[in-house]
Amino acid sequence: MKLALFDCDGTIVDSAAVIHACMERTFTDFGVERPAFERTKSIIGLTLDIAIAQMLDRPVDPEIAAMTARYKEHFMLYRQNGGALEPAYDGLLPLIAALAARDDVILGVVTGKSRRGLDAILAHHGLTKAFFATRTADDCPSKPHPAMVLECCAEAGVDPERTTVIGDAVYDMQMAVSAGARAVGVSWGYGPVEALRAAGAHHVVDHACEIATLI
Repeated sequence: MKLALFDCDGTIVDSAAVIHACMERTFTDFGVERPAFERTKSIIGLTLDIAIAQMLDRPVDPEIAAMTARYKEHFMLYRQNGGALEPAYDGLLPLIAALAARDDVILGVVTGKSRRGLDAILAHHGLTKAFFATRTADDCPSKPHPAMVLECCAEAGVDPERTTVIGDAVYDMQMAVSAGARAVGVSWGYGPVEALRAAGAHHVVDHACEIATLI
């Protein structure tokens, strides 16, 4: 058996606009200069408190914890006020369906989203049953720590050497390499292609259909 672990934000769904809007509101609430869009994109994939701390170039402290809580409030308000759920990238839903139908592949998700956030995305796109193993920011240390990958491997009974991590961020590639898994970067997300290669990507693909041939 083979295990394919997908990142979520920037890999399966395009969530940058929503994340950035909530970051802008959070920073404004705390009297901090609002981040540039490129800065927000650079931290997508990290656990939220670590992401905010990195954006402000400081360690996680009580104010960062408060900002993290406020961000979650803004995100919930966005949802409650009818904000659209993040759209899937072209080709990702057919790809996941095709991989889920294979007898030799087990699918999983490794994401910096919260458990609640991931469940909402998977349900919205009809993907809940496609993924056997999922790990979120509520379950494991932030990427690039290898725990998300290693725990999914243990749950699926598949060695890291037979596991492929698919993601758009440097953190995904670093996590995969650290876990002893194969790293496949995607060019449609938020991480520069050259940065993905420098972080250890074994392949970088431009189209979803290319992923199936690598698993």
